[in-house]
Amino acid sequence: MRSQFRPVRSSSVSQDWRRPLNNEKTEAYVRCVQRLEIAYTMFSVSLDEAFGMRRSGRPVKAQQILTVSPDLCHRMSIPLQCLLRSMYMHARHFAITPNLAPLNPDNFQNARSQRVARFNELFSKVLFTRRSQFVNKISTLEDLVDELANNFSSTADELIEDQSVQPERDWETLDAVHYDLNTCLRETAVLYKSFLHALPETQLGNFEATLNEHCETAHDSIAARARHLAHRRMAFLKGQ
Repeated sequence: MRSQFRPVRSSSVSQDWRRPLNNEKTEAYVRCVQRLEIAYTMFSVSLDEAFGMRRSGRPVKAQQILTVSPDLCHRMSIPLQCLLRSMYMHARHFAITPNLAPLNPDNFQNARSQRVARFNELFSKVLFTRRSQFVNKISTLEDLVDELANNFSSTADELIEDQSVQPERDWETLDAVHYDLNTCLRETAVLYKSFLHALPETQLGNFEATLNEHCETAHDSIAARARHLAHRRMAFLKGQ
């Protein structure tokens, strides 16, 4: 017979990170985070290859490789938003109150990201309940991931189509946005573990069902975007 769930609350995020989850929650955590890590690695490797071609004096090849990067960016960012949105909804509905720490502006490179992190840091001192702080951080991360992914796509599109007025600056923007998306992924992974520590065992199945529903909807969005980008890449390559 399964014993009654008695959550042992840590006093900080760092303690949550070091303390192991039970078997079911560990499986849920690893399953979700590994998918995100694989998607991030594909995105990062592709972008790094484009930067390498550019550094070696092969700008056309760099552009060709860059054409796949927006799609790979969204293959990582959309599921990441799904995880954040699922935690947001569950925390609001079931009054889950995990430990958390505010975003640190020093962990971001893009100026806009740094401003968002400073606002989150400020709100963490104004909002009195831990649950309201948690909900605010989740919504801040979700909005930031969406903004960063869209910024990456629009900047990459300008470079791919030779519409960039300042190519050097735009390549630097891609690098900074990539860095900040990685920061958002790491923040979410830490937040997710604290969330699972605070989540009653009886609610794990309900939460995973919500997460899977959001991921299935996101998969359709990713597939539609991939088809659109495939046509655009073919047109670009034909022009080359």
